[in-house]
Amino acid sequence: MLEISVGASASMEEKGYWFKFQSFSFPRTVHVIDPWPQAEGRVVELIPVDGVLPVNQETCLKMWSMWCAGEEKRVGTRTVVVGHRPVSETDAYVAQKFCDNRIVSSKYTLWNFLPKNLFEQFRRIANFYFLIIFLVQVIVDTPTSPVTSGLPLFFVITVTAIKQGYEDWLRHRADNEVNKSNVFIVENAKQVQKESEKIKVGDIVEVKADETFPCDLIFLASSSSDGTCYVTTASLDGESNFKTHYAVRDTTVLCTDEAIDTLTATIECEQPQPDLYKFVGRIIIYRSNQEPVARSLGPENLLLKGATLKNTKKIYGVAVYTGMETKMALNYQGKSQKRSAVEKSINAFLIVYLCILLSKATVCTTLKYVWQSNPFNDEPWYNEKTKKERETFKVLRMFTDFLSFMVLFNFIIPVSMYVTVEMQKFLGSFFISWDKEMYDEEIKEGALVNTSDLNEELGQVEYVFTDKTGTLTENSMEFIECCIDGHKYKDCISEVDGFTQTDGPLKYGKAEKSREELFLRALCLCHTVQIKEADQVDGLIGHPERKYTYISSSPDEIALVKGAEKYGFTFLGLENDFMKIRNQKNETEMYQLLHVLNFDPVRRRMSVIVRTTTGKLLLFCKGADSSIFPRVQQEEIQQTKVHVDRNAMDGYRTLCVAFKELTQKEYDKIDRQLNEAKMALQDREEKMAKVFEDTEADMHLIGATAVEDRLQEQSAETIEALHTAGMKVWVLTGDKMETAKSTCYACRLFQTSTELLELTVKVVGENERKEDRLHELLMEYHKKLIQDVPKNRGGLKRSWTLSQEYGLIIDGSTLSLILNPSQDSSSSNYKNIFLQICLKCTAVLCCRMAPLQKAQIVRMVKNTKGSPITLSVGDGANDVSMILEAHVGIGIKGKEGRQASRNSDYAVPKFKHLRKLLLAHGHLYYVRIAHLVQYFFYKNLCFILPQFLYQFFCGFSQQPLYDAAYLTMYNICFTSLPILAYSLLEQHINIDTLTSDPQLYMKVSDNAMLQWRPFLYWTFLGAFEGLVFFFGVYFLFQNSSLEDNGKVFGNWTFGTIVFTVLVFTVTLKLALDTRFWTWMNHFVIWGSLAFYVFFSFFWGGVIWPFLKQQRMYFVFAHMLTSLSTWLAIILLIFISLFPEILLIVLKNIKEKSHQVSKRLPSSGTSTIFMLSQTSSNHSFSWSE
Repeated sequence: MLEISVGASASMEEKGYWFKFQSFSFPRTVHVIDPWPQAEGRVVELIPVDGVLPVNQETCLKMWSMWCAGEEKRVGTRTVVVGHRPVSETDAYVAQKFCDNRIVSSKYTLWNFLPKNLFEQFRRIANFYFLIIFLVQVIVDTPTSPVTSGLPLFFVITVTAIKQGYEDWLRHRADNEVNKSNVFIVENAKQVQKESEKIKVGDIVEVKADETFPCDLIFLASSSSDGTCYVTTASLDGESNFKTHYAVRDTTVLCTDEAIDTLTATIECEQPQPDLYKFVGRIIIYRSNQEPVARSLGPENLLLKGATLKNTKKIYGVAVYTGMETKMALNYQGKSQKRSAVEKSINAFLIVYLCILLSKATVCTTLKYVWQSNPFNDEPWYNEKTKKERETFKVLRMFTDFLSFMVLFNFIIPVSMYVTVEMQKFLGSFFISWDKEMYDEEIKEGALVNTSDLNEELGQVEYVFTDKTGTLTENSMEFIECCIDGHKYKDCISEVDGFTQTDGPLKYGKAEKSREELFLRALCLCHTVQIKEADQVDGLIGHPERKYTYISSSPDEIALVKGAEKYGFTFLGLENDFMKIRNQKNETEMYQLLHVLNFDPVRRRMSVIVRTTTGKLLLFCKGADSSIFPRVQQEEIQQTKVHVDRNAMDGYRTLCVAFKELTQKEYDKIDRQLNEAKMALQDREEKMAKVFEDTEADMHLIGATAVEDRLQEQSAETIEALHTAGMKVWVLTGDKMETAKSTCYACRLFQTSTELLELTVKVVGENERKEDRLHELLMEYHKKLIQDVPKNRGGLKRSWTLSQEYGLIIDGSTLSLILNPSQDSSSSNYKNIFLQICLKCTAVLCCRMAPLQKAQIVRMVKNTKGSPITLSVGDGANDVSMILEAHVGIGIKGKEGRQASRNSDYAVPKFKHLRKLLLAHGHLYYVRIAHLVQYFFYKNLCFILPQFLYQFFCGFSQQPLYDAAYLTMYNICFTSLPILAYSLLEQHINIDTLTSDPQLYMKVSDNAMLQWRPFLYWTFLGAFEGLVFFFGVYFLFQNSSLEDNGKVFGNWTFGTIVFTVLVFTVTLKLALDTRFWTWMNHFVIWGSLAFYVFFSFFWGGVIWPFLKQQRMYFVFAHMLTSLSTWLAIILLIFISLFPEILLIVLKNIKEKSHQVSKRLPSSGTSTIFMLSQTSSNHSFSWSE
């Protein structure tokens, strides 16, 4: 048994703890850096395994780890041996198994592409249906060749497979670029070049400036003597600002290959998890003849794969997570597939047409057996049955007949529509990317489409959820003013004199000189800004008079440091843990930086602890007023609060600054607690937060700052346009209420006439009765907005605008009260009442929102009755959750980085580009795809109805009306390209008109063109034209001799005339619908008709004489020799299209009489009349 006794060491100056391992002949004392009070007085037993008890440094450290503060039950960690050097030479080193460093973002491999892709494609109901029909044609004796359904299916499957295969090949290529890139690994004190995919966990990797990190590394040493390096994580979270990372304190000196190779250490850290901003671990460093030393590791020590090293010559790091276990790879997985509402409409229409198909087959099968009940019809003298036919079961015969009719009519289901829709979406997305008006000169980028499946959804948006900072505003901060002890300071004139000249402080006069200096020192010291030589940093704007540039992950911090510089206190940088500042007298002051209590969105503040040259210990803290005011002396608040509130009303971002002086004893306690929390592997964040909470208490308020974040250009006009288009705009921000409110007024979300309803802590209160008060307010607002308002009768769609406009303001804490009420309260219906209020308001502002709450709000609206289409727009990592939650996610390529734009469906450079994206592109893509879907069903009904009617005249014998070649080619060649060109190029209203008149957007809202009324209109139109085609030709054939020589035309001629009228009518129908003619439209429409004529001559053996043997030989050519055939074709095309032309003319007359301009058709009319406005310069009408 091994006994471990634990106790406090009074002799150690560090006030650390020790524990002694006493074994047979192996005494050893291990010194532990962090304190360990919970273990005091405990005795641990170790049972020998197979009679052997190995006791060495590693065992000791493992025992210590197991007993470390509160971690008895710790699981889910990994141990990494640095450089694969075992800790003890006596022990055999067994390498742990970790995944390799290959990145795999592709979906298929060469071997599984075919089966996997086919499986995915046949999960689509239309593809599966056609496969069944094809198999029926192969197995059962059916009237048409299996080629007629097999070839279109093969075409659709092949085109889709090629598209998906190409996309996957691009992913493979990108993966190989990363996996085969060269990296340098330190082995035996030498650099060895390897491919990135061969990196193993534990390898020491060298990375040079401007290279990306090949895997997740723990930062050990760098070329900088202070052990820091600068990193940009733009490809991870989009943040283009420089971040500073720190090497482990004990390894900073190991900055050569030889030195780093001498390191013996193990790293214990958590198992891989996707959060980019969290990492918990510790490193244990072993030195010969010295006690092992343990140090804590956090996110500041972890260099992430995909990030880029900047302004540092080289760094050394040890690989802890590789390949698909890196944080970058874990973040790329699990993005849910979004589907558009149009697909749901297609499926509904498909079911209707499936029912039509089944009913046609059932009717024909039934009538066949009714007709055959007459023996003469069943078995005429010229066609006696065989013995096999007589012996077949009648039920089986009926079933095969039913299947034969199904096969004959199966073309009513448009299988090629799916591939046309996919091509339309895929090719259409390029038009958005190519839009020059959405190109931003500043960042040299245009719009980006990440998901082409949602183009038409952009035309159906009802709710827009937008972030504020960086989305509505520039995220470009400028220091405006500050107040110290209630005295306002603004726009100094002389930098040397500092604050001595101001533009008229308020009535209080000036603060004491010492307080002014304390405030400015706080601004100079309380931040994480770094300094770099200006000439080394690309794209960062330095001060023309200085030789350096400020670098920070937050634009606010740079604004505050520049603000202090404007008033005579300049931050000169951090060197060897000492912060240097130059004061107003041009003297350099040094402050030792002891601890940084980092900013986080929950605390909403950050602090530093520094020691002055005289030994005085100071804590400076800056943060939001809501997080600073409760932690300072209450009597100091009021004088500063006045300024903070006024600045917030002016739309400025405000921060409060506080400080406190620490005694040595207080500091020692804080230092011990911080180190203890940093060493924890489990619940490190909670423990750190507890220490921060205790440390940042009983402070003294010095003053507050005001920083301006300007509105983006045209953001107000964009919001106004979205409002006019019938969209409700909600602003979801983490900012304080007053700042957000003034921004909302500035960008015209709230009008001066808007009555604001508040549900905030200020109104609800924070006492025990807050739930009762909230209930009262909800009931009051509900009565005002819903119960007291007369019901809207008819009128405009989306007529949510009441005679009085209402706006709602809610904050995060009240929202959590509504969404997560306490168990004992009768508040389960809070959410429903709140939602009803929200839906009646024209604009909603949610402030003090956590990222998760933003997503909750979007989900809540998304799941309401009617499932309104939601759109989220944001620019930072904190907006990703709401971007992924909404139906359509838009990322702004802003200063907060690219994580939002990477996770979005569409990315645009500025908020103003949303106007064109929705009002023009969205509107047009919806109209185009709606027309495409309706047209496909219409032309297939026109195609198959004559085939159905023909059965009544051929004894229901399943005789095809059309030749097999025509059946096969109809959807693939003769009618596919014109509708594809239309769906990509059509502009039924000029783009400028759509952008300048947002009300037009409302005319196609609520899926107006894919409702049952327009669907039934198209269906009746198809049925009418099908009847005209068949019976028109039928009456022509009443005189069976159509030639001068008395020769009789046959059934194939009959079918060919019907087919010719059909092809010309449906193509000319599309020409009639086209309002925006380009050379491409002319080419595909007239080209398709010419190709049909050419193919008919070719197939009839006129052009290709070797086709003499088949039934269509010279049929088409013969048909055209008859004058009556020509007249019939022209007349039937005109009769078919006559109702369309008549409706267009009537519509124009009606519009002129009502003098209504710029109006789209109602949901019950065809898209063909869509642009018959008479008073618009940008539109055309048939009558013109």
